[in-house]
Amino acid sequence: MMLAFSTDSDILRNEAVFFGDLHFPWQVLCEGSGGVLSGSSFSVSGEDFVSAGVGAGGVIYLESVEGSIEGAYEIVSVDSATSLTVSVLRSDGADSPVGIGSGSDVVYRVCTFGPQANEVGYELTQYFGIAPGNPNSVFDVEDIVDASVLRQASVYAVVSRVYVTLAGRAGGDEGFWKKSVYYQRLFEKARERCRLSVDAGGDGISDRTNLGGSVRLVRD
Repeated sequence: MMLAFSTDSDILRNEAVFFGDLHFPWQVLCEGSGGVLSGSSFSVSGEDFVSAGVGAGGVIYLESVEGSIEGAYEIVSVDSATSLTVSVLRSDGADSPVGIGSGSDVVYRVCTFGPQANEVGYELTQYFGIAPGNPNSVFDVEDIVDASVLRQASVYAVVSRVYVTLAGRAGGDEGFWKKSVYYQRLFEKARERCRLSVDAGGDGISDRTNLGGSVRLVRD
């Protein structure tokens, strides 16, 4: 069961380097060369993005042989097993895709921090007292009226955990540890600001609100 309240594209807004030099090799969904990029259309003959688990909201790192393209970009949609719609990071997900450029021999890599986001999602449901984090609760994730209120808290928590892992792999690198602590504090503040509304009756109307600062349900 996926419980992620944030996507890799959300992570990209804060730490693009996670999808470049600091990506986790063991969380690469697919990679290769020979990709063809035309504006916001990217395709690779012989690849199977669907089977690899690539999806909208993901992030793809692209690098052209001639060096005109190099960076991490949003995955807007998976159009087929071999083609994606990609975009320069947009300010609003509802905006039209922004073309990246063109290239006929593009190296690509899609990695994810979905496992970390899913773990954070479980702990957020535990904190707010809803299932599955609290299996005894009558409320679960599907009862949340607007789960987007948890997005920023999720992003900060995921980034903090990634830096913890990076610090451990780098022999306790102080810079990574400091960034982990910084993002952990941002997470705690963002979580306190959350007002998590739940619909107990299934009628689409908020019945109760869970306050992040006090972790209690209040009737609306």
